[in-house]
Amino acid sequence: MAALLLAAFYPSGSAPVRRRAISCYARPVYRLAAAMMTATLLIGCGAHAARQTVRFPSVTPGAPTTIEATLVRPAGPGPFPAVVQLHGCAGLEAQSFRWARWFAERGYAALVVDSFGPRGVKGDCRSGPDDPPITARFDDAFGALRYLQSLPEIRGDRVAAIGWSQGGVYAMAVINGPSLERARGRGVALPDIGSSAGGFAAGIGVYPGGCFSLVREQVIRPLLVLIGEADDWTPAAKCREMVEAMRGRGADATIVTYPGAYHYFDVEGQRLEVQAQVENDSRPGGFGATVSYQAAAAADAQRRVEEFLARHLK
Repeated sequence: MAALLLAAFYPSGSAPVRRRAISCYARPVYRLAAAMMTATLLIGCGAHAARQTVRFPSVTPGAPTTIEATLVRPAGPGPFPAVVQLHGCAGLEAQSFRWARWFAERGYAALVVDSFGPRGVKGDCRSGPDDPPITARFDDAFGALRYLQSLPEIRGDRVAAIGWSQGGVYAMAVINGPSLERARGRGVALPDIGSSAGGFAAGIGVYPGGCFSLVREQVIRPLLVLIGEADDWTPAAKCREMVEAMRGRGADATIVTYPGAYHYFDVEGQRLEVQAQVENDSRPGGFGATVSYQAAAAADAQRRVEEFLARHLK
């Protein structure tokens, strides 16, 4: 889906035509019901974290979709800085809620957005007729931002986007200047960047797809990219090229790569395996990706995220 979904962020006519492959995330075996049950257990174990199911409209002009999400808040009255979490091509899974609890424990409200459930998307990391419109998840992210900015307990000018793989490209797109302009061109009502409750304050891409599409573009807010050097699903080389090009044009963009780490390096319990059925433009034949948890990379990624958010949201 990567190439087609990124057409929303390209100048007209310049997007590739291949779908799904380089921007997928999460094992297809995870299903929404299991993830939500795990969420209850995980978040319930957090120190006084409050969990709430919420709904809000996307910002799609003329045809908004009602999106469901889980809001996890720290203890206390706030106001809190916040993060919008954007899942990958398999939808919500247990790791989404582990991260949400982790954020709440550090003083951030986390909004875990479900872009697939409301649309009946399978989340199997393969192209199909249930794929949402290519602009849908961008519009979901800004719907999430608008919702958070309506809450008195949230600091509306201190909201970051973080996404994993497919979600990662959207976490980058929502702070990419040309992507924002193209969204305005199709009628999306975006926040005034210069206002007290402007757009996203920062973006984080964890093994993001779509880096190739942004090499000639420019983020306007701080960006952090975290990716494994051995990733054969979303190659680190393209993300490095993107970040270096953006930095050369003056962007506040940083990339950290992890030698020997594959896709899902932060997914606790993920064994080393090749997931043969997922689409992957980066592999001969167009299918299959190597995945594995790597504790050292995961720990460093959390440290980098904590430092990045403290610098830009607090």
